[in-house]
Amino acid sequence: MIKPMSDAPPDPLATGPAEIAGAATKAATEASAAAGRDGVVACTRGWLEQAVIGLNLCPFARGVHVRGRIRWVVSEARDTDALLAVLCEELDHLAAADPEQTETTLLIHPGVLQDFGDYNDFVALAERAVEQLGHGGVLQVAGFHPDYRFGDAEPDDPAHATNRSPWPLLHLLREDSIDRAVAAFPEAELIYEANIATLRRLGHEGWAALQARWRGDIDPAAQDPGA
Repeated sequence: MIKPMSDAPPDPLATGPAEIAGAATKAATEASAAAGRDGVVACTRGWLEQAVIGLNLCPFARGVHVRGRIRWVVSEARDTDALLAVLCEELDHLAAADPEQTETTLLIHPGVLQDFGDYNDFVALAERAVEQLGHGGVLQVAGFHPDYRFGDAEPDDPAHATNRSPWPLLHLLREDSIDRAVAAFPEAELIYEANIATLRRLGHEGWAALQARWRGDIDPAAQDPGA
């Protein structure tokens, strides 16, 4: 069983040899600087539609997305203190919101925690914040990062891409939503293994092709049919 990095020593994701670890995050950060908020959201939406939903990595994502119940937040934070403050605000907002309007939140933070080891440490801090704010048993935080890596997989294993996003982001979820999804999909534990198999079949070239498609969402030349 492949384990998340939280169960292993920090080790940045490599899409190939270890010496190029972090290249995905560097490229994403440079792209976000040019894209602006709308471009960041468009690219992340493309990832959601083409990878998460398109590859069926999360069978529960389609319904939430098509019903417009995702809150898209792009933080301008440049340090972890600022990001933590935004995270706490968003946790409180989600807990108070009507699930029919906002069922889940994607908190995208291109300007901070580009290093996956640092990001992984922050996720643990985010989980503590959930408890300290009184949202334990109500909300959860899940992690996605351009350099995400599972701790006991080889550095070049395509399976890492199951948790790769265009930019570092925190996914805020309702426990009730998770419970309903699991009830509707009794063999939910099999999703994890299926995702690994899907990404390994797709391979690095297939994943790179998908990345090129959603990165086109922030590339004016890619959007212009006359370019």
